[in-house]
Amino acid sequence: MPQEPKKRHSRQRQGKRRAAIKLTASKYIFCPNCGNPVFPHVVCKNCGFYKGKEIINKTKKLSEATRQPARQESASGGKEEKK
Repeated sequence: MPQEPKKRHSRQRQGKRRAAIKLTASKYIFCPNCGNPVFPHVVCKNCGFYKGKEIINKTKKLSEATRQPARQESASGGKEEKK
């Protein structure tokens, strides 16, 4: 048999219990390298630094992305003619 409460809890007691359950704003710090807000113990998404060391090379990734050629369509331009 499941357990049941012996007595009903009043609205006051219920409110007191629920008053402790609340959302908190997430805390963040400012990156010492670029000054953007970041979560603590996480690599900065803007510059790629963590604890003063470069973990992710953002400049290299950006330059590679710009060098990639655009997709080339097929010789017929992607459309085939019907006969």
